[in-house]
Amino acid sequence: MTDIQAVGRQLAEAIKGYSADYIEARLEESQKSHITYRGRELESVGQSTAVGGNIRALVKGGWGFVSFNRLSDLPGRIELAVKQAMLVGREESKLAPVEPIVDIVSPEIDKNPLAIPLSEKKQLLDEYNDIIWRTPKLQTSVIGYADSHKKTIFLNSSGSYIQQERADITLRLSAVAAEDGEVQQVGLSLGSRGNFSSIRGLHQPVEEMARHAVELLSAPQVKGREYTVVLDPVLAGVFVHEAFGHLSESDFVYENDRLRQIMVLGKKFGSRELNIVDSAALPGLRGSYKYDDEGVPATKTYLIREGKLVGRLHSRETAAKMNEAPTGNARAINYHFPPIVRMTNTYIEPGSASFDEIIADIKEGVYAKNWFGGTTSMEMFTFSAGEAYMIRNGKLAEALRPVVLTGNVFTTLNNIDAIGNDLEMNQGGGCGKGGQMPLPVSNGSPHIRIRQCLVGGR
Repeated sequence: MTDIQAVGRQLAEAIKGYSADYIEARLEESQKSHITYRGRELESVGQSTAVGGNIRALVKGGWGFVSFNRLSDLPGRIELAVKQAMLVGREESKLAPVEPIVDIVSPEIDKNPLAIPLSEKKQLLDEYNDIIWRTPKLQTSVIGYADSHKKTIFLNSSGSYIQQERADITLRLSAVAAEDGEVQQVGLSLGSRGNFSSIRGLHQPVEEMARHAVELLSAPQVKGREYTVVLDPVLAGVFVHEAFGHLSESDFVYENDRLRQIMVLGKKFGSRELNIVDSAALPGLRGSYKYDDEGVPATKTYLIREGKLVGRLHSRETAAKMNEAPTGNARAINYHFPPIVRMTNTYIEPGSASFDEIIADIKEGVYAKNWFGGTTSMEMFTFSAGEAYMIRNGKLAEALRPVVLTGNVFTTLNNIDAIGNDLEMNQGGGCGKGGQMPLPVSNGSPHIRIRQCLVGGR
């Protein structure tokens, strides 16, 4: 029995003796490693371990929260969290009811990337860096690799006791080319639930990434105006996550009067073919789990179904406040933070059209691929595509310099008039909110076609 398992048993008994409407505890044991290159040089490499936990107490609607990295004086930590909650609470405590759960979730076999020596990981990344730097006209490059393995124990005063393990891997590569004052950048981002083989064998994609950065130096720039735009699964997945998914996180909705008036259940936001889902219950994805960080089972939540808003993402508290069912979307990046409402695996469900059918009747349009960056502000968004191509008379034509797409998310959802049959989930990157980042998530979509999308250019 590990230290946190022994402490967990003790803590489960200890929290019963305190006067609060509700108390929960999270214990965590984690290992991490990272390798970073900047240009030709290895910038940093390292491993770390951490053990810690937190206590969260609810009294008269007020929360107290204490985190710690020493598994001693736990009664004192509980008492402090309860006292904090008493200072805040002035109202009735509201939590959506959830049946107590006792479960030890079996770890995934052979999914601990920490078992692979750092030297083996470095050798693979050395090969990728060598490939990048064979390319002429490169100015610089960045490679960032990170992995982790985490064991957590969640318990509460209602009688839940849940033990889970998860592993995570991310890899981000980028190449920057420059010539005569022109600079272009192309990136490649991947991730997995601890399966190291997912980042092996990328030699050809890495070579294509570096070569494409150089090719963009001489590519034309699109003329800025509205076009019919086709998004690939990566960029469409980022769009649905960033532009719409965050608006479906119910703490954001609950606290914003204007958004509550917009995000009314039953309101039409798209065609009958449009279905948007968030689900941690999908197996094997970076946003997947059996129970969230409040001990609520993972669910499949339709946000938009047949074009209408039908759901949103909840913690137990937001579900109770809005008189809706909890969805298992309360997540914390680690024991330093309390859980907040977060996405998991967010995606547009596939339709029936092939890619060739989607572009067939476009006389002049833009095909935008991959994601480079972007911002959102309420319902407004601006995204930079990593790649772009003109579509002429139903065929892909010349490569363009990366384009910027901007607009209103609700107008854009209504302007989706074709959805592909080729759903793909992107597992690179991570999500940020409330100072907690990068949280493991995935997002995805089939190819989608959007009418009257504003494209920035010359």
